[in-house]
Amino acid sequence: MDQSFAQSAHDTVVAGVGRPDFDHAVAALRRGVGVVGEAGPAVAGSGAVRVLQPGQGTIAGQHYLQSTPDQVLWGYVPNVHATPVLQMKSGETITIDAVSHEGILEDQGRDPVAYFGAKGVPQTDVLADAIAIAGEYRRTLRDFDRDGPHVVTGPVFVESAQPGDVLKIETLEATPRVPYGVVSSRHGKGALAQTAEGRAPAGITLDEVMPPVSQDHRPNPDPANYGHVCTFTAIENGRGVMRYRNTAVRFPLNPFMGMMGVAFSQDSDLTAASANSVPPTLGGGNIDIRLLNVGSTFYLPVFAEGALFYVGDPHHAMGDGEVALTAMEGSLRGTFRLTVCKPGSGDAPSVAYRYPFGETADLWVPIGLSSPDAGRDGQPADLDVAMRRAVVNALDFLETDKGMDRATAYAYLSAAADFTVSQVVDRTVGVHGQIAKSHFE
Repeated sequence: MDQSFAQSAHDTVVAGVGRPDFDHAVAALRRGVGVVGEAGPAVAGSGAVRVLQPGQGTIAGQHYLQSTPDQVLWGYVPNVHATPVLQMKSGETITIDAVSHEGILEDQGRDPVAYFGAKGVPQTDVLADAIAIAGEYRRTLRDFDRDGPHVVTGPVFVESAQPGDVLKIETLEATPRVPYGVVSSRHGKGALAQTAEGRAPAGITLDEVMPPVSQDHRPNPDPANYGHVCTFTAIENGRGVMRYRNTAVRFPLNPFMGMMGVAFSQDSDLTAASANSVPPTLGGGNIDIRLLNVGSTFYLPVFAEGALFYVGDPHHAMGDGEVALTAMEGSLRGTFRLTVCKPGSGDAPSVAYRYPFGETADLWVPIGLSSPDAGRDGQPADLDVAMRRAVVNALDFLETDKGMDRATAYAYLSAAADFTVSQVVDRTVGVHGQIAKSHFE
């Protein structure tokens, strides 16, 4: 091993200096220089998670996409006018190194080495791409209070995709890149948030607001002084671990990409409200459905030539509802097969040509969103609306794809299907159904 080259790469990873040096370090990692731990895949369910720096370890896809400051969008998703960063054929696979926003945001100091170092994380276990994005991102002018938090990687142009088609997204891999994550609760956001007018939301009192009103130090020129609560969560023996007092709570991991989408916004402005990364839309995006993990399939209607696929918001674990604001956020390496489905081919559920739709080995997953057009219709975040749409989409699927008459389908859903709150924190809230395939065998 060239020790001087390894030291140079190590210094780059730790200090986050410059685009050329970052690329130099990544090249070193790809050649196997031992900078940040043993190369090879991280295993979510069996022991230690090895750090996966850009290019390190197994790259399973036919294509590989990193998250670099000059290509990612921070807080926004690609619109239909976006320039692709990679092109691939329908049916091919792609591996994407997604970067979590937690640990690099403005309220956390925008310095992941310092932030995670204060939690006991060695400098060499902080991702080089996270350091680079935190220090070098210039594509948009960041406004912490307006912009979404997510680092969005893409878009990928899928050949033959045209508006009116469906993009079929199969998740083949979702591997933690680091042995830790963060769950954040921020003032004015989440299921128990104080309203913008300073009141308690309906159903609770000010004393029940989370985080507590007494800890809210807004307004303040520095977001780091807002008083937000971020809970560092280690991964030990394949489980998330939160320590409190003299004990700990341990829970299973469920790695999945919270954000998978295709270009939907027609606005050409990179920072248009319709392209904000927070609310999910008909183009998917921040859909936050925990069933869309490894082995799942996600279908999205296409609105632009090439579909313009992107990912972000990687999760190590999430409960249905995602009540505190975030899941256990942590960077992932995801591998996906992207396939174009044409109308009339039978390759996608009929609902998917107009609305997001999920599928697992055992379930069909119809989805409902409270405001699927990015809020342009002024619809509030109403779970009743999301629930009704999920039920209607389930009925349409059962009637058109399974041949049930609508009255029987409605009765069946009430007797045997489940409807679950996806999330209540993304401005546009979501509900998803679970229809067991075994009932139709």
